Amino acid sequence: MATMTKGKTVTSPSGYLAAREEWDERYGSLIVSAKNWRALAILTLCALLISLTLNCLQAKQAKVIPYVAVVDPTGKLLSQGAASVAPVADDRLKRAALTGFVENWRMVSIDPAVNLTSIDKVYAMIAKDSAAVQQVGDFYRAGSPYERAEKETASVDVHSIVATSDQTYEVEWTERTMNLDGTLKSEANWKGAFTLRVHPPSTEKLARINPLGIYVTNINTSKVL
Repeated sequence: MATMTKGKTVTSPSGYLAAREEWDERYGSLIVSAKNWRALAILTLCALLISLTLNCLQAKQAKVIPYVAVVDPTGKLLSQGAASVAPVADDRLKRAALTGFVENWRMVSIDPAVNLTSIDKVYAMIAKDSAAVQQVGDFYRAGSPYERAEKETASVDVHSIVATSDQTYEVEWTERTMNLDGTLKSEANWKGAFTLRVHPPSTEKLARINPLGIYVTNINTSKVL
């Protein structure tokens, strides 16, 4: 309420309080609402930044695609494919892989395509920058399968594989060399110590080349007299 005092208008305390209450009612809620929206915006921005950071960290991590290899009772590989859990290369799988390695390494076929496939399989099981790379290379240089195929063939019969440690196996096999007419040319028994390393494939390409992830790192062979 306003009153006149000596020519001046004075607002009564009750009038001031009424005006203040009206201001609080009109604008107070707007101020509170604005504060709430600012807080929500800050929280949303923080959540977005955290999500982007986690996505970047996850993208930088190596993504491993596990594969399962199925073998028959003799240890021969039957099938392979992606799975939720990577297969464990147990002793039986190592023996099967090592049998195939020795057979492909020492055999000679009259078919150049077969020889090429065998060589590819051998090198797919050799660990890079290992002694086995030089050792296998020396064997092929001493007698190329393509040159040998012009006069003879060779077959391999692995008949013993014994684990001498967690990583090394002793293999015994018989090599039979045949003339091109199929007659026996020579027969010899061999043994060798093979050191293995297991590294599960991280991509589909590696899984197709070496599904078990078993690699040969060192070879020491000798002829049995």
